[in-house]
Amino acid sequence: MSENDFNKFKSGDILVTSMTRPEFVTLMKMAKAVITDEGGITCHAAIVSRELGLPCIIGTEMATRLLKDGDIVEVDADKGIVKLVK
Repeated sequence: MSENDFNKFKSGDILVTSMTRPEFVTLMKMAKAVITDEGGITCHAAIVSRELGLPCIIGTEMATRLLKDGDIVEVDADKGIVKLVK
């Protein structure tokens, strides 16, 4: 994610990235959910999402390739499902 991507992110968007780092926390606080390509149950995205009460799907391996800006997605973190709506 580039600095330009950080500037385009709006409150309520779903954060889709390869993985999160501490500098992503501001975006995570604005996000409705987090989806990452990489990570496990103790990764940054999982821990911070849990603390913020955000749905989080980690380790998809392909979310950044399949999902594009403006896509409408539904996240069911209880079942580990990301559904492209539109």
